[in-house]
Amino acid sequence: MNILKVISRLMDYPSAELQGRAAEIEAVIHDAREISPAMRRRLVALLREIYGGDLMDAQEIYTGLFDRGRALSLLLFEHVHGESRDRGQAMVDLMNIYQRDGFTINARELPDFIPLYLEYLAHRPALEVREGLVDISHILGLLSARLQQRESAYACLFDALLMIGGVELNAGELREKVAAEKRDDTPEELDKIWEEEAVTFGAGDALANGCAASPQVPPQRSANDAVAVRWAN
Repeated sequence: MNILKVISRLMDYPSAELQGRAAEIEAVIHDAREISPAMRRRLVALLREIYGGDLMDAQEIYTGLFDRGRALSLLLFEHVHGESRDRGQAMVDLMNIYQRDGFTINARELPDFIPLYLEYLAHRPALEVREGLVDISHILGLLSARLQQRESAYACLFDALLMIGGVELNAGELREKVAAEKRDDTPEELDKIWEEEAVTFGAGDALANGCAASPQVPPQRSANDAVAVRWAN
């Protein structure tokens, strides 16, 4: 499903390689019939916002959103398991699913990085795609609501995924939930994160199975190089 590949790349760290393919990406968006015309327009607007100007500015905006705090983490299990020991086993289980289906990632990649997960789904049958998106719909909804609160156009990526999955969430409830949350990207809150102990979340089991543990605030663009390579496949 080409639109999932496009969403995956738009959700990843802005790169010069993708900037050079902006026209190609826009064409894929226009051809996508899994989403509505209005959603296609939102995705094109985001594409132009990211790649229509200075790349370094786009990268700074991205980092300010996704690399600060945990609320907008693009690691699925950050939102499901937090720092519990269950997170390590969940990553191993997801890695095993990838390997079972012949989807190879390199040692630097965290399997629950959402752009990577979307890349995997893009090569699966349509029913599996919908089921895979339904499984994470509560995370997608929260990320969209938090991005809308910050007036970020990146919210359309998560709205598009919900549309592809056929999921309708209660937007009002999500907005209320997000409004009651304490922002975790302030300098004070970021200092608290760095003062905490390093995450291990059952690292012994995870590392034994070839899945490395991540730091508490991991670089969200860890899969960028490999995803860019897979674009040609």
